[in-house]
Amino acid sequence: MHTLTCRHFRQTLLFVGLVVPLISWGQSSSPMSAATQGDAPAPEAAHDHPHDHNDDPLLTQVIVDHLEWRDTANGSSQGLSAEAWVGKDINKLWLKTHLQQSDGAIEDAEVQALFSHAIAPYWDLQTGLRQDTKPSPSRTWGVLGVKGLAPHFFDVDAALFIGDSGQAAARVSAEYDMLVTQRLILSPGIEINFYTQDDAATGTGSGLSSSEMGLRLRYEICREFAPYLGVNWHKTYGQTARFAREEGEVENETVWVAGMRFWF
Repeated sequence: MHTLTCRHFRQTLLFVGLVVPLISWGQSSSPMSAATQGDAPAPEAAHDHPHDHNDDPLLTQVIVDHLEWRDTANGSSQGLSAEAWVGKDINKLWLKTHLQQSDGAIEDAEVQALFSHAIAPYWDLQTGLRQDTKPSPSRTWGVLGVKGLAPHFFDVDAALFIGDSGQAAARVSAEYDMLVTQRLILSPGIEINFYTQDDAATGTGSGLSSSEMGLRLRYEICREFAPYLGVNWHKTYGQTARFAREEGEVENETVWVAGMRFWF
């Protein structure tokens, strides 16, 4: 069953990645017609122009890191954390999104559009915009951050956000994959958020605002698809905790999660 699922998943990727480009290629002039018109280079010409080969192709990737169901103190909720990029080795365009909904209503929604430039092996400098549409009112931020692999293969994403009203914030997240077996992977992670000003409208306080630690155990049916089970520990601090109490929300919470991770 596992082999069959992986086979179907890979066949879908193969269709998107190979069949569609072949259709586009077929709409252009065929090699035979090009040769007839005298446009095809002589066989030896390929050796005369080695730089005609595309050594830095345009690549794309979509990663759905968390698509999960959560058992919270106020009932169940659903969460999505995903990112996608298109570009070459040095420069890429990134999209990052985070969504959370409960009782059919979206409670948190964030989208980032970033330009990414490689500054060192495994490290990118990222700049762009972040838009928070939930909770209301919406907030717009400028973004300056770094993303990459720290020593011992910690996946790190750190960013500074400058708001349109003079507010500033910072976020640091890190994740690490530990192989239990070749298919079973334990992934601890942490995220910490800071703000420079109180924002009662969105329920965030100055200083250390919140932290979240997670532990997820996933099983890779194939490299591109893995269901998982896990637990999150969420905690708010200072004024943010006070805002949470005023809204009838819990300050500290342990949340069981079940979901899937996939990429293509």
